[in-house]
Amino acid sequence: MSRTDPFRPVDDTARTLARELIDGARHAALATLRPDLGLPSVSRIALATDDAGGPVTLISTLADHTQALRTNPACALLVGDPGKTGDPLTHPRLTLHATARFISRESADHTTLRSRYLTLRPKAKLYVDFADFGFVRFDISDALLNGGFGKAWRLTQADLWPDQRTT
Repeated sequence: MSRTDPFRPVDDTARTLARELIDGARHAALATLRPDLGLPSVSRIALATDDAGGPVTLISTLADHTQALRTNPACALLVGDPGKTGDPLTHPRLTLHATARFISRESADHTTLRSRYLTLRPKAKLYVDFADFGFVRFDISDALLNGGFGKAWRLTQADLWPDQRTT
């Protein structure tokens, strides 16, 4: 039995939809591996973007997913919300494969991220300066875009950030 490749060639439609999903995401499902058992775990995190359009979050050191990322920074983010009506599988979603990078509070990067994050997520002002909270930048390696039934693409880092060099 032969299998056909379900992925379409990447085009501007896919690139635009992926960027819209990243830029519009207020939260994401974060997939990590639990360090105690090596089992997958998923949690919801708040999400914003840095000045370059890359995903970032502000998380507590008390969270299980923080400990998981410190042990193994490989992770995945799922962005995209189902619509209010209809089958949730018909709505676009994007899986981002990433490496989490913790940002030191003493760095200039932290100051820049803090300012942008509060502009995008002003309610975070309540806890952004708590000692147990810190920023995590997600360095994206590639992505899987599902635009609904029969519309799937594999995207590279260059597809998501065409004007920037890869990390």
